[in-house]
Amino acid sequence: MSDARTLKTNPSRKRRTAPAASRTAKTSKPEVESRRFWLTYPAKLITRPVIWQLSQRYSFVFNVRQASVTDQIGILCLELEGPRADIKAAIRWLEKQGVTVEPVEINVIES
Repeated sequence: MSDARTLKTNPSRKRRTAPAASRTAKTSKPEVESRRFWLTYPAKLITRPVIWQLSQRYSFVFNVRQASVTDQIGILCLELEGPRADIKAAIRWLEKQGVTVEPVEINVIES
């Protein structure tokens, strides 16, 4: 007679797992970092959804920290969280679109 209790305690049915070292080697992910940038838009790009386009191209966590937009210029502080290589690619893409990208050097007020 076989029942569920017998199957649970059967030592030959124990699940085997790989050693911890081999488990971490297979699942290593690129190092994620968080960086802030000042983006300056010329007048011709103010009405274009540049950040949305960026979000469709790259899998980042985006955070708009501050923004100021007039008819002549748009200035935006954008925080990006993701792999370093992807952040660099995103910066190149933004600059190719005509957006000036400068790193935020000092976090005076951390909120």
